[in-house]
Amino acid sequence: MRLSVTGALLLLSFYMCFSAVHSCFIISEVNCDNPSLDTREFVELFSLSGSSTSLDGYTLVFYNGNGNVAYRVVDLSGHSTDERGFFLIGSAELKPSPAIQLPPNSVQNGPDAIALYGPSWVPVAENGNISAIGLLDAVVYTSRRATGTADMLSRVLTPGSFPYVEDDQFLEGDESIQRCWLSDNYYSFQNAEPTPGRPNICPPSNPEHLWINRIQLSGGTLTGPVEISIGTERGAMTVVVYNVQTDTVKTSVGFQASEPGNVSLNLDTTALSDLDGWALAVYQGKVEDFQKGSPLSQLQPLDAFVCSGLTNAPSAVLTETLIPGRKAFKFDSSFSEVDAYVTRCGTAHWARDPGVFQHQIQRPSESSHCNWFNTCPYSTAVNTTDEPFEPWSGINGDFLISEVNTDSPGSAEDEEFVELWHPSGRRTSLNGIWVLLINGNNGKIYREIELHGYYTDNHGYFLIGSEKLKPQIALPANTIQNGPDAIAIYRSTSPPSTENVIVPRNGLLDGMVYRSRSSDRDWADLIKALTPGQLPLLEDSTSLQGDESLSRCGLKRFNLNSFRVTSPTPMKDNDCPRPPKEIVINEVGGILRANVYVELIGPPLASLHGLVIVLYELSTARHVVPLEGSLGNDGYYVMGNKSVADQDLPAVTSLGAVWLCYGLPTVCSSESKVQDLVVLSNNSSLSPFLHGVTYQVVHPVASFDSVSRCAMNQSASWTASQPTPRHPNLCPSSAHSVHMDLCLQAESDSHITCTAEGFAELLERSCQCGISAAHLTGVNLTCISESLYAEGPVFTLSNQQRELVAQTLQKNHTHSCSVVRERLYTKESSLGLQVGLVLMVVLLCALGGAIFFYLYKKKRPQDYYSMELNEHDSPVDL
Repeated sequence: MRLSVTGALLLLSFYMCFSAVHSCFIISEVNCDNPSLDTREFVELFSLSGSSTSLDGYTLVFYNGNGNVAYRVVDLSGHSTDERGFFLIGSAELKPSPAIQLPPNSVQNGPDAIALYGPSWVPVAENGNISAIGLLDAVVYTSRRATGTADMLSRVLTPGSFPYVEDDQFLEGDESIQRCWLSDNYYSFQNAEPTPGRPNICPPSNPEHLWINRIQLSGGTLTGPVEISIGTERGAMTVVVYNVQTDTVKTSVGFQASEPGNVSLNLDTTALSDLDGWALAVYQGKVEDFQKGSPLSQLQPLDAFVCSGLTNAPSAVLTETLIPGRKAFKFDSSFSEVDAYVTRCGTAHWARDPGVFQHQIQRPSESSHCNWFNTCPYSTAVNTTDEPFEPWSGINGDFLISEVNTDSPGSAEDEEFVELWHPSGRRTSLNGIWVLLINGNNGKIYREIELHGYYTDNHGYFLIGSEKLKPQIALPANTIQNGPDAIAIYRSTSPPSTENVIVPRNGLLDGMVYRSRSSDRDWADLIKALTPGQLPLLEDSTSLQGDESLSRCGLKRFNLNSFRVTSPTPMKDNDCPRPPKEIVINEVGGILRANVYVELIGPPLASLHGLVIVLYELSTARHVVPLEGSLGNDGYYVMGNKSVADQDLPAVTSLGAVWLCYGLPTVCSSESKVQDLVVLSNNSSLSPFLHGVTYQVVHPVASFDSVSRCAMNQSASWTASQPTPRHPNLCPSSAHSVHMDLCLQAESDSHITCTAEGFAELLERSCQCGISAAHLTGVNLTCISESLYAEGPVFTLSNQQRELVAQTLQKNHTHSCSVVRERLYTKESSLGLQVGLVLMVVLLCALGGAIFFYLYKKKRPQDYYSMELNEHDSPVDL
């Protein structure tokens, strides 16, 4: 062991920087639900400086998930963390005693949230609305017994993350939600035995297979020994050290895994003395298979660690082969003069991630001591007032494969990519998501990429691909095989490959099988396991002039018909064909009886591929139904829960709107994606979805129970009607009409809109008989001030509706407004008089001009030179 003066000074400088970086606060532990009476609840804050730090200006806010308002606000000014960095707020009976004491049962069980706000911030008042302005840290949590959701709290306070569950079944006694360091600057929460005022119980994960635990360094050089933890893996194992400059084997050492425990392996220090940057990998196999100087193995290691040197950085080929989706460990120059360890400290469950390791000074007879990492969970306070948007929560609302390009033009193959997409169309966490690339020839997984810690962009996209495309995760050129192969995505807490089958089943979210034009064999096993009964997709290089990709144009998972060959559009809307604009919603029935059906109409036999029906309930629930097949020979297509329907619809209880949309990102997120829509209520719960979209509200009527599209002045209007599925709609006609001749005058607290839609809505309030603008196509409307005069025939659906309208027109409150009539008459008379006067003046002026011209010509003699001789010439006598 050696520690030079220079090394000590560098180390001191490092710890000073470390403390400065750590001068931030986090919510480190929450216990909101004790067994029996809640008398030991608490919230624990922690200063990453690990010392006493003032809390002046900080505020802790407790939010109720029912209503999303603050139910308790605690000003932390005047307080400080203890000498170890801890600060407790909690029940008076808690031990150790909290600095701020609360009555028993003060911290709600969830779904709720606790948020920490920084200084220079106007605090939220009790009963105030949820806010992200000034937010530093937050935890959103729920319980197994919770009946509500914390969706809004999560979207505002911890966007892209799910609420944490304080699981009362996790331990026999009490438990809490504890923050633990995962990797790099990633933090998470887990259930554990409560530790108020003490370090959290965050042991490094101990999975069943095999892990690298600790690597010894000397002056920045790898020297060994290497400590490895063995779980259930058995047989011959080999530790390989790679030279990151040449991507070749520098040295290797073998060992036998025969029982669980730790093994310590010495490396050939002579071979490692000149390395600046290196990689360590553990393989299942004999040491003879990894001879010195041999190239980088394409076998998947059980675990791996890649270290970037002071001058040499590892290649993309090496990092994506050994640690796919992860970054190399950055060697800290402050340790270059001292003996040190690189120790696994993060609690992340995923393998092959150097980000879970920390540098540590090597001291005699001292066990490894893992600290909080040297970055805060947050970088700065949030300062935004953007209104949170309700994300889509449709069928299986999880990630999909959006687009794949496996074969780009040219020999470089440097524009390949796999694009994922989340149906919310919003920034979403990829925690727990894995991408597997599967070889169809040998049935082996040739790439397994773990995405924990990553986020999609603000539109729900995430790109894995060639570095030329600037993806979130870069792959070496020509990595994605051309086929016959498969791509699958999973949600899992452990590597899906541990199932040891061609296509793992646990946690499978979506998958596709594809081939190139030159490959048509050996994909039967992939098809059987992933997309049974379907032919593999063909990325046909002859279909487009330039490059092409396989793009998702439908929402159905594991359905290869959802994909089309299109132009590549990485991180953009897929280039999918738009359905005919003539396909529209024609009728919505069964509204009041909760037996809803939706009828579409359009060109006969037109394909419905890429279209979806979205049913919005007044409870904000949404049902997204991808359409199948095509319109019938008669141009109709009916969806409902009846046996005669072309497609089923989910049951709804309070239908508020029906949308017909096309394309993926995002379903009905913008007017350009809306093919048609019908809004059935003015309920405020629909407002977030209708923002920026033109629409008309048509209210169902008890005696009709459906709404139908009807023609009105060469456009379409909606009206309450009788159900007519697969038949022409019943629309207002002149066969049942009643003459209208009335004037309505606005009351002091109302306003009259001088349009057919506004007048129909006004009339319907009195009538309650299903009047819409379609009924008023023959009525002339005239508005003066706050009065409206309507005259003409009102078309109705039946004699019964005509009688109801006639009764309404005879009611006293629809009086004739005689004053307005007089003003209309006076206005018309005045206008006629004005026109007559103007014509008279014009005629008089014309007559006067003619007389003047005549007299002028008479009095003025003709010009001599213009005179003509009229006498006949006489003969001259000679």
